[in-house]
Amino acid sequence: MEHSAGDRMKTALLVVAAAGLLAGLVLAYMMDRTDLASITWMIGVVPVLAALLIEILRSLARGEVGLDIVAALSMTAALLFGETLAAAVVAVMYSGGTFLESFAEGRARREMRDLLSRVPRTATRHRDGRLEDVPLDEIAPGDRLLIRQGDIVPVDGTIAAPAAFLDTSALTGESLPVKLAAGAEAMSGSTNAGEAFDLIATREARDSTYAGIMRLVEQAQSSKAPMSRLADRWSLGFLVVTVAIAFAAWWFTNDPIRAVAVLVVATPCPLILAVPVALVAGLSRAAHYGVLIKGAGPLEAMARARTLILDKTGTLTDGRPQIVSIDTHDGIEADELLGLAAALAQATKHPVAQAIVDCARERGLTLPIPQEVRETPGEGLTGIVEGRRVIVGGHGFVVGRVDARAADHPALSAGSVLVAVGIDGKLAGHMVMADPLRDGTHDMLSGLRRQGVKRIILATGDRQEVAERVTAGLGLDGIRAGLTPDQKVLLVLSERKRGPVMMVGDGVNDAPALAAADIGVAMGARGQQLPRRPLMSSCW
Repeated sequence: MEHSAGDRMKTALLVVAAAGLLAGLVLAYMMDRTDLASITWMIGVVPVLAALLIEILRSLARGEVGLDIVAALSMTAALLFGETLAAAVVAVMYSGGTFLESFAEGRARREMRDLLSRVPRTATRHRDGRLEDVPLDEIAPGDRLLIRQGDIVPVDGTIAAPAAFLDTSALTGESLPVKLAAGAEAMSGSTNAGEAFDLIATREARDSTYAGIMRLVEQAQSSKAPMSRLADRWSLGFLVVTVAIAFAAWWFTNDPIRAVAVLVVATPCPLILAVPVALVAGLSRAAHYGVLIKGAGPLEAMARARTLILDKTGTLTDGRPQIVSIDTHDGIEADELLGLAAALAQATKHPVAQAIVDCARERGLTLPIPQEVRETPGEGLTGIVEGRRVIVGGHGFVVGRVDARAADHPALSAGSVLVAVGIDGKLAGHMVMADPLRDGTHDMLSGLRRQGVKRIILATGDRQEVAERVTAGLGLDGIRAGLTPDQKVLLVLSERKRGPVMMVGDGVNDAPALAAADIGVAMGARGQQLPRRPLMSSCW
């Protein structure tokens, strides 16, 4: 876990205060050296008090008044009137509370690091017949860039190759890679899922899609008011009453120690500690189910959420293509077709091909090594498997190479991915692939409604027909499809007029909306599995 200078300072203050308190107790009650004990307690208090006064001045400069002022007054008064033990106890309570709060918030400080980790730092550019790696800020419109397999597209541009195969799931939510023809626009932040291709830059890095999403995140975050601790809401009135009672006790008894006693007793250490202690307990419980919570604000706001906005890909669904059915022709068995297709699919890293291989292995099929494999990026594969010529790919790709009529399959209009398989020159069948709902989704949404959520809306960059098919039967209150990142932000802001909004998503495209919502729930890589559930099968 990474620690900032502020976190280290809070840890050091707690160590100093606790060490001073314990050492003073040993000196006073075990060695009968009350004079040294008083000095030791003072040494433990002074650094905490100094740090507290600096923080109070910063808060006052921002126009904020908190209960920390009462803690500072009690420590100061105790030191002035010789009650060093009381000052040491308050110092430990205060430094312990700030340490717990810092520790709890630091455990889940990952979302922005994950977002920034995707930003490429350099790009490979063609220059005078050779390739050179250059920083992104040196790329200008018109530069020709090489995008290798697995590279993230660094800037917006047009495809300068016959075809390119891009995974845009982090930007649009589309679960399956898309094929782009020569001259098509490619968005920065997409991942090259096919062969290497050239890209002609059309924008500078700072003006590209991915940079725009980053700016949206920063703007959405800065527009939100920080959540204050519950006790701080009444801090000014509490401070005035406390000081008034302390002066009254001093005035009527003519004993300044009475004022110190009032300030020490009134120091809201239970209130200061309540939030961080409850937060740590909540974090521990949530971590048991694989949930990381950032700060006290989301925990408090979650109870008030009345609208839930959900992304589809990787959130409601697994985010990976899975075989949902196999249709065969001419009496061929489904396992035979799957086995031959999977054996050939071993030769490529295409996500659809990997899903076919995974399904075959789950069914216990033996996959021989294919021979004479040829891949047409974004289209399909041909090769020899145990002496049989096999073709696997899109419907049009396979039909154009076998003896079959080019009739449309019903799945082509249902928002699914259709993989055709040809064997020995004939169309042997089709595998229908989709991105189905996670197991337990219906029960989860029903449970949220019982907890007080009134409206549940799907917000996705996918097509309307796909969104409607996947979510059929869930009883959603609305489906918003084909949304860009900024449109998701507008949807969140619009729904906030009805009450607090919780947004759940997983991709970079969801980051601005997550930041704009009252509560943003960022799923892990490809989404977090539901607690105590097995991983979803890639087979039907």
